[in-house]
Amino acid sequence: MSMDRGDVTKLQPWAPNAKTAKMSISLVQATVPAVRKSKLQPTQPAFTLTPSAVNKIKQHLKEKPEDIARRQKETDEEVVQGGVRVFTEKKAQLTLLGTRVDYVEDKLSREFVLNNPNIKGACGCGESFTI
Repeated sequence: MSMDRGDVTKLQPWAPNAKTAKMSISLVQATVPAVRKSKLQPTQPAFTLTPSAVNKIKQHLKEKPEDIARRQKETDEEVVQGGVRVFTEKKAQLTLLGTRVDYVEDKLSREFVLNNPNIKGACGCGESFTI
């Protein structure tokens, strides 16, 4: 059995015709500029700060205000939490995704600890890791 294009259109009502093609083109032409102008915002920050981390950052910035970054670089992402603004490089966002930043003090050390659930392995010193 042979069918011509007209028969296919009858069987498949979704098959494109000149009218739907023009509508699709005008929709795309209207959508592209709107999407270009919009800035996509992440649904969640790359990392979160615990209350102890927020407090330590605030304390540090009171003691050493010269450490405050005055401007966000074009390639930086900003995380605002508890009144604290933290800038990170955009290329680090995927590495930090889901990380919880805590500040811990004990008898031997005082440090920010990054708890990243995506880490699959790390070196002995904790400086390098794999995701």
